[in-house]
Amino acid sequence: MQNNTKRRQQAILEIIQAGPVYSQDELALRLRKEGISSTQATLSRDLKALRISKVPGEGYVAPTRGRSLSADFSSGILRIQFSGNLSVIRTRPGLANAVAVLIDNQMVSPVLGTIAGDDTILLILRDGSTPEVILNALTPIFPEIKNRYVQ
Repeated sequence: MQNNTKRRQQAILEIIQAGPVYSQDELALRLRKEGISSTQATLSRDLKALRISKVPGEGYVAPTRGRSLSADFSSGILRIQFSGNLSVIRTRPGLANAVAVLIDNQMVSPVLGTIAGDDTILLILRDGSTPEVILNALTPIFPEIKNRYVQ
Protein backbone atom coordinates (compact mmCIF):
# COMPACT_ATOMS: atom_id res chain seq x y z
CA MET A 1 0.00 0.00 0.00
CA GLN A 2 2.87 2.37 0.84
CA ASN A 3 4.27 1.86 -2.68
CA ASN A 4 0.91 2.82 -4.22
CA THR A 5 0.87 6.06 -2.25
CA LYS A 6 4.44 6.94 -3.23
CA ARG A 7 3.77 6.06 -6.86
CA ARG A 8 0.56 8.13 -6.94
CA GLN A 9 2.18 11.11 -5.22
CA GLN A 10 5.16 11.00 -7.56
CA ALA A 11 2.78 10.92 -10.53
CA ILE A 12 0.87 13.90 -9.10
CA LEU A 13 4.09 15.90 -8.82
CA GLU A 14 5.12 15.00 -12.36
CA ILE A 15 1.71 15.95 -13.78
CA ILE A 16 1.63 19.30 -11.97
CA GLN A 17 5.21 20.13 -12.94
CA ALA A 18 4.52 19.20 -16.59
CA GLY A 19 1.82 21.84 -17.01
CA PRO A 20 -1.13 23.57 -15.44
CA VAL A 21 -3.80 21.56 -13.65
CA TYR A 22 -6.85 23.56 -12.58
CA SER A 23 -9.06 21.04 -10.77
CA GLN A 24 -8.98 17.76 -8.89
CA ASP A 25 -11.22 16.27 -11.60
CA GLU A 26 -8.61 17.17 -14.20
CA LEU A 27 -5.86 15.72 -12.01
CA ALA A 28 -7.82 12.49 -11.50
CA LEU A 29 -8.35 12.18 -15.26
CA ARG A 30 -4.65 12.63 -15.97
CA LEU A 31 -3.79 10.08 -13.27
CA ARG A 32 -6.21 7.58 -14.86
CA LYS A 33 -4.38 8.08 -18.17
CA GLU A 34 -1.23 7.01 -16.27
CA GLY A 35 -3.07 3.92 -15.01
CA ILE A 36 -3.61 5.26 -11.48
CA SER A 37 -7.11 5.53 -10.03
CA SER A 38 -7.85 7.70 -7.03
CA THR A 39 -10.78 9.13 -5.12
CA GLN A 40 -11.26 12.85 -4.56
CA ALA A 41 -10.61 12.41 -0.83
CA THR A 42 -7.32 10.63 -1.52
CA LEU A 43 -6.27 13.36 -3.96
CA SER A 44 -7.03 16.02 -1.33
CA ARG A 45 -4.87 14.19 1.21
CA ASP A 46 -2.07 13.75 -1.32
CA LEU A 47 -2.13 17.43 -2.30
CA LYS A 48 -1.92 18.43 1.35
CA ALA A 49 0.88 15.92 2.07
CA LEU A 50 2.83 17.22 -0.93
CA ARG A 51 2.22 20.83 0.18
CA ILE A 52 0.67 21.66 -3.17
CA SER A 53 -1.46 24.80 -3.24
CA LYS A 54 -3.99 26.06 -5.72
CA VAL A 55 -3.07 29.51 -7.03
CA PRO A 56 -5.66 31.60 -8.87
CA GLY A 57 -4.89 31.71 -12.57
CA GLU A 58 -2.06 29.17 -12.27
CA GLY A 59 -3.81 26.06 -10.96
CA TYR A 60 -2.03 23.67 -8.62
CA VAL A 61 1.54 24.64 -7.76
CA ALA A 62 4.16 22.50 -6.04
CA PRO A 63 6.68 24.16 -3.71
CA THR A 64 9.88 24.94 -5.59
CA ARG A 65 13.30 23.86 -4.39
CA GLY A 66 15.29 26.58 -2.68
CA ARG A 67 12.29 28.86 -2.42
CA SER A 68 9.23 28.08 -0.39
CA LEU A 69 5.72 28.68 -1.58
CA SER A 70 5.22 31.00 1.39
CA ALA A 71 8.09 33.18 0.14
CA ASP A 72 6.25 33.41 -3.19
CA PHE A 73 3.12 34.62 -1.36
CA SER A 74 5.00 36.95 0.99
CA SER A 75 5.23 39.59 -1.71
CA GLY A 76 1.46 39.33 -2.19
CA ILE A 77 0.77 40.56 1.35
CA LEU A 78 0.02 44.28 1.18
CA ARG A 79 -0.58 45.12 4.86
CA ILE A 80 -1.48 43.73 8.26
CA GLN A 81 -3.38 45.61 10.98
CA PHE A 82 -4.50 44.70 14.50
CA SER A 83 -7.50 45.47 16.70
CA GLY A 84 -7.86 43.64 20.01
CA ASN A 85 -7.76 39.89 19.39
CA LEU A 86 -8.31 40.33 15.64
CA SER A 87 -5.99 41.01 12.76
CA VAL A 88 -6.72 41.81 9.13
CA ILE A 89 -4.29 40.93 6.35
CA ARG A 90 -4.82 42.50 2.92
CA THR A 91 -3.38 40.65 -0.07
CA ARG A 92 -3.27 41.07 -3.79
CA PRO A 93 -6.57 39.93 -5.37
CA GLY A 94 -7.01 36.17 -5.38
CA LEU A 95 -4.23 35.37 -2.88
CA ALA A 96 -6.02 35.59 0.47
CA ASN A 97 -7.18 31.98 0.51
CA ALA A 98 -3.73 30.60 -0.30
CA VAL A 99 -2.08 32.77 2.37
CA ALA A 100 -4.69 31.72 4.95
CA VAL A 101 -4.11 28.04 4.11
CA LEU A 102 -0.37 28.50 4.70
CA ILE A 103 -1.07 30.10 8.09
CA ASP A 104 -3.54 27.35 9.04
CA ASN A 105 -1.21 24.55 7.87
CA GLN A 106 1.72 25.95 9.86
CA MET A 107 -0.49 26.03 12.97
CA VAL A 108 0.82 29.39 14.16
CA SER A 109 0.13 29.04 17.89
CA PRO A 110 -1.10 32.60 18.65
CA VAL A 111 -3.62 32.31 15.77
CA LEU A 112 -6.82 30.43 16.57
CA GLY A 113 -8.01 30.46 12.97
CA THR A 114 -8.45 32.35 9.73
CA ILE A 115 -11.31 33.38 7.49
CA ALA A 116 -10.37 34.36 3.96
CA GLY A 117 -12.07 36.17 1.13
CA ASP A 118 -10.55 37.18 -2.19
CA ASP A 119 -8.07 39.75 -0.91
CA THR A 120 -8.73 39.91 2.85
CA ILE A 121 -7.95 37.52 5.72
CA LEU A 122 -9.35 37.80 9.22
CA LEU A 123 -7.09 36.24 11.85
CA ILE A 124 -8.67 35.38 15.18
CA LEU A 125 -5.95 35.66 17.80
CA ARG A 126 -5.55 34.10 21.21
CA ASP A 127 -6.26 36.39 24.15
CA GLY A 128 -3.22 38.39 25.15
CA SER A 129 -1.47 38.09 21.77
CA THR A 130 0.28 41.32 20.88
CA PRO A 131 1.08 42.51 17.36
CA GLU A 132 4.75 41.79 18.08
CA VAL A 133 4.01 38.17 19.05
CA ILE A 134 1.88 37.63 15.94
CA LEU A 135 4.41 39.26 13.60
CA ASN A 136 7.23 37.17 15.09
CA ALA A 137 5.14 34.00 14.65
CA LEU A 138 4.34 34.85 11.01
CA THR A 139 7.86 35.97 10.01
CA PRO A 140 9.19 32.41 9.39
CA ILE A 141 6.32 31.88 6.93
CA PHE A 142 6.24 35.38 5.41
CA PRO A 143 9.66 37.05 5.83
CA GLU A 144 8.40 40.48 4.71
CA ILE A 145 5.36 40.65 7.03
CA LYS A 146 6.91 43.07 9.54
CA ASN A 147 7.43 45.56 6.70
CA ARG A 148 3.68 45.38 5.94
CA TYR A 149 2.54 46.28 9.49
CA VAL A 150 0.32 49.36 9.56
CA GLN A 151 -0.57 50.81 12.96
